[in-house]
Amino acid sequence: MSPIAEPAMRLAPLSAVTLSGLLGDAIEANRTGRLSRFITDEHSPAIALFAPEIVAGDEEGDWYGEHAGKWLVAATRAAVRAGDDALLARVVRVADYLIEQQDADGYLGNYAPSRRFMVKQPPKPVTWDGAPALRTWDIWTHSYLILGLLELWKAVGENRYLNAARKIGDLCWRTLSEDGIAITDLGNHFGLSATVLLDPAVELYLATGEQHYLDLARLVVDQAEREPRNRLLSMALAGADPSEIATGKAYQLLWNLVGLAKLHRATGEEHYLTAVRNIWQAVRAHHLTLGGGPWGGVAHRSREVFNPAGVFSPEAYVETCSTMAWIQLNCELLVILGDAAFAQEIERSAYNDLLGAQAPDGEDWCYYSFPNGRRTHTTYWRCCKSSGAMALEELPAIAYGVTADGALAVNLLGASVADIALPNVGKVRLRQETPYPFEGPIGIEVTPASLAYFGIHVRIPDWAEHAALRVGDESVAATPGSYARIERYWAPGDVIMLDLAMPPQVHRATQRNVQESLAPGGEPVAQEVMRYDFIAITRGPLAYATGLVDGFKRGETVRFVGAPLAVADGETVRLEPEGRAPIVFEPSYRVGGRRDGTWRLTWLGLADDAEADA
Repeated sequence: MSPIAEPAMRLAPLSAVTLSGLLGDAIEANRTGRLSRFITDEHSPAIALFAPEIVAGDEEGDWYGEHAGKWLVAATRAAVRAGDDALLARVVRVADYLIEQQDADGYLGNYAPSRRFMVKQPPKPVTWDGAPALRTWDIWTHSYLILGLLELWKAVGENRYLNAARKIGDLCWRTLSEDGIAITDLGNHFGLSATVLLDPAVELYLATGEQHYLDLARLVVDQAEREPRNRLLSMALAGADPSEIATGKAYQLLWNLVGLAKLHRATGEEHYLTAVRNIWQAVRAHHLTLGGGPWGGVAHRSREVFNPAGVFSPEAYVETCSTMAWIQLNCELLVILGDAAFAQEIERSAYNDLLGAQAPDGEDWCYYSFPNGRRTHTTYWRCCKSSGAMALEELPAIAYGVTADGALAVNLLGASVADIALPNVGKVRLRQETPYPFEGPIGIEVTPASLAYFGIHVRIPDWAEHAALRVGDESVAATPGSYARIERYWAPGDVIMLDLAMPPQVHRATQRNVQESLAPGGEPVAQEVMRYDFIAITRGPLAYATGLVDGFKRGETVRFVGAPLAVADGETVRLEPEGRAPIVFEPSYRVGGRRDGTWRLTWLGLADDAEADA
């Protein structure tokens, strides 16, 4: 068995954390909405797909089978976290039904025999999205089924779920290692939709310690490297922008990176982690909206691919699936490295583009979200409804952790309570009482069983330039973008106070086009032929937006004398341009009451003659 790298942080157990406030409301709506209604038993449409009489004729090649595995993951976590025995019983019933449909060779998909991933398909022209003409999502569906079965096995300890997951992994290993079929032939985007098998392969290894699952993960990486347009590892190591790898499909690419990060964790080999961090840094620098969602789609046939670095558009597409994968990637890096930057990205995505995609009923979701654009709740079968539900269920465990040196870590800020056991200390309760993310004061009550010495690391947001942290009358250094480390004897009822100033911050971005040509003398010249400047507002962790300006305008151009003036007024921010009435902004996730068909405008145009320091 290869050495497993010691994590820098272990996340809280599922049942140890209860989120309240804004995130808690969203998670509870998710449990009682989507997770309790979408699938209830084997007759629910997303599970009926796996009935033998349906499977026999399914040659369509679409992704609908993914919902089963995604629901198993999210519903299991929700049931364990909330102590929801009825939901857990439904999960067990559905999982048992699925296992009953599993073939002797391990196949558990919803494809007709002639279309299954074990059958080499005749060569076909590759379509615009890097897919064979006969598309296949079979490996994709099985990848989510492995993850769902493993999640249930961890929760209830019944080996039949582990064994079913292992049978899928064994079938994948035989197919790819013995039958002459390459993983990149089994999915679109030049194989990215199949190489996601890397993640569940490593999870099988971590669950069982069996070498051939680690070998399967390495085989997936090796076969991806043989596809010139999908050399994920080598291109990432060479510093490629994510838009340059395969088709640049954000969701699939980020999920592949989750697998690479886990492969580092399983082997300790640094080049996997280096590749992941290279792409993480590129995404963070060039490919996120103000609300933390991975974006793309401008001037591409596919709306879900990264644009080249430096491209900006206020109408950017954020696929909710990509937001989920970005949260999962940051979660893996937080575990491996323990760096506050990863928790920061999770919090930003969660409070903005993730919650902004969910409807208040916890059932409806947006497939796409736009900084500037109309909210549209997506249809029944779309992937993002299940991905959003999964992403929310990632958050409770991420909120708190235990560092490698035995300190408690407060990763996500917001009203919550956690009961976490520390070695040689016993159970410690941390309770955050705060109006955050709307206002800055945060009280963290610390309750060990008795007086005890241990550390608590509190994340200080990178935007919090004037953060003040104290315990009683003692001030503690609080550096933005890092953890403040407090090591002391703690008595029951001690309180950490974190004060975060939240003045509105104005951001600027430019949408431009530069045409390159040669001057008469032959020297290269670049001419800017299109330029539009925009401004937007954040306050604390929240991106802000307005609805249709003046009730009907889908955009507005504003001008200022000097720097733009934005004034906080409770939970809203008032932008005061020259020559027109103030424009009121509110947290972007809730603009329009999160109703279907409402408009959100994050970016407003800036007049050409605006001051340079605007």
